[in-house]
Amino acid sequence: MSQQPVLLPYADPGFVADPFPLYRQLREDGPVRRAVIAGGLEAWLVTRYEDGLAALSDPRLSSDIRDASDPRLMRQLPAPERESLLCNMLRSDPPDHTRLRRLVSKAFTARRVAELRPRVEAITDRLLDAVVPAGRADLVEDFALPLPVTVISELLGVPVTDRHDFERWTDDMILRRAELPDPAVVDAAWQHMRSYLIKLLDAKRARPEDDLLSALIIARDEEQRLDEDELIAMSFLLLAAGYVTTVNLIGGGIAALLAHPDQLQMLRDDPALLPDAIEEFLRYDGPVNPGIARFAREDVSIAGVTIPRGATVLIASAIADRDPAKFPDPDRLDITRRDKAHLAFGHGIHYCLGAPLARLEGQIAIGTALRRLPGLALAVAPGELRWRPGGLRGPERLPVTFIPDSPLRAAPA
Repeated sequence: MSQQPVLLPYADPGFVADPFPLYRQLREDGPVRRAVIAGGLEAWLVTRYEDGLAALSDPRLSSDIRDASDPRLMRQLPAPERESLLCNMLRSDPPDHTRLRRLVSKAFTARRVAELRPRVEAITDRLLDAVVPAGRADLVEDFALPLPVTVISELLGVPVTDRHDFERWTDDMILRRAELPDPAVVDAAWQHMRSYLIKLLDAKRARPEDDLLSALIIARDEEQRLDEDELIAMSFLLLAAGYVTTVNLIGGGIAALLAHPDQLQMLRDDPALLPDAIEEFLRYDGPVNPGIARFAREDVSIAGVTIPRGATVLIASAIADRDPAKFPDPDRLDITRRDKAHLAFGHGIHYCLGAPLARLEGQIAIGTALRRLPGLALAVAPGELRWRPGGLRGPERLPVTFIPDSPLRAAPA
């Protein structure tokens, strides 16, 4: 196996639109490959399913960026409060991870998420009510984005009227392209976000409500299970992570169906296939791409390849989830596929806490769109769709046409 790092060409629109031919070649070349990823950073890609599954539970691989030897990783974070921004469960390991995750896990149990179904359905119908008379829409901006933003905002207790501000700041902080992010832009975005969160948390201290941020404030002020930096970092993580991947699940799932009319028709004919379809969208072209970063605490051997201490290890779920050793005919979209054990939500102690909510939103959003938008078709040629470049994958816009109809007569959402 060659140890020359392969370049993932994020500056190439063809690769961004369809990275899977190169991914397939990387997997066939070897189970672990050095690569230059978005921002010019170097990582070791774990490309095969079984190796990726094991790596996600390997305690020698840390989630904490401070275990990385490449200083550019820390420099991608905002310079002010750089350390404090890492005080969240995504970038921590036990015992801190265990404590932080326990504080919010009750809000994302299957039972609590199921209780959100009527509200998610109402928001979904309201958003579609606004577009069905026109017979055309951008299903990202008009639908896939505002739905999860509204849901997570209500769950946390964040005014949804502020969505355009925190969406912009989040994009400035986490959107990855071919080049390294501009530190000044990242710093400014975090300062705006931090100031916003501090004011919001202060307001909730004065008038607590029945929402997740108020519960975290109690854990901070009364139970002393959080310090102030952890409270702010956790609030940002829940807000950003609560919508950025679900937007791409919904938009990418609809785009996949439009590219596969037989699967679209099958799902229209049998809506009971929706849960299976969501799992297949996650496997086939999931919103985390190419994968999940870890950092080697020590020299680690994976599939006979020694990865040095401090190296970035990218468990390439987008590549592993098309491993033919795990998934027969992996490059085919098949919403009836039986094996649903993909890695799109991770594995082990860091398995995505919001997975039940993302699944619910995906099922309701895509199912309702198919029911209420007859004749759904792309309004542009498939090659004209633009995709998010690095780290997170999904269409940036999804212009569609459909047969116009009248809005539902439903209670206001």
